Amino acid sequence: MNWSEPQHETDTPAVPEVSTVASEAGEGAPPATALFNGDSGELPLDTRRALVQLLSGPALDGRRHAKLWPILLRDEVTVRRRLAELFLELVIDRDMQVAFTRQADTGDLEVPLLLRRAQLTFIDSILLLYLRQRLTQADAQGERAVVDLSEIVDNLTLYERAASTDRAGFTKRVNASVEKIKKHNILQKIRASDDRFEISPTLKLLFSAEEIQTLTGLYQRMAAGDPAALGKQPTPDEEDEQ
Repeated sequence: MNWSEPQHETDTPAVPEVSTVASEAGEGAPPATALFNGDSGELPLDTRRALVQLLSGPALDGRRHAKLWPILLRDEVTVRRRLAELFLELVIDRDMQVAFTRQADTGDLEVPLLLRRAQLTFIDSILLLYLRQRLTQADAQGERAVVDLSEIVDNLTLYERAASTDRAGFTKRVNASVEKIKKHNILQKIRASDDRFEISPTLKLLFSAEEIQTLTGLYQRMAAGDPAALGKQPTPDEEDEQ
């Protein structure tokens, strides 16, 4: 439309051409939150950092990510909305200062899965259960949950028979499981020590009280050599040969 057409006295005043140009320029301009060339995002930098930490996983830990934790709490509604668009749910434990994402329960609706479930071997399972129990004990005593590698191996040798291997092979599998758990930040290396680790409070959220009770009973029977219990142990995956 040509806004500069001649007008009659009774015509409605035309919108100045400069206003139209300014409006069009505004529509093509980058948002005020743009952080880089071509950025069409709306979230501020600190909120994006918190969102990336949640997506890269395994968790956002208030102790390890002290700057991101208050940002997550401040923008919780916005973060939940962004995750929901990816069929993800935000889980926050304010007491432990831990947050992570999981696949949303979509019922019968078929959706693509963004998160993969980690496949656990038998050794992985008993290691996680042992660490979970140590975490509970440390909390009850008001202490940090710290373990060393030799302690882990000694406590898990009870299940050597269930693992159907000799001592050297069993120790090798335990070491491989420890490395796997470390990659998920459930075990965090103590500074200036190669074989001492702190157990992340995130582990509390991975096992319910009922699951702990069930698994403990099963693995105790395995350790005692109960044939029925040995037949119920999880089918081991192919373990990495180091």
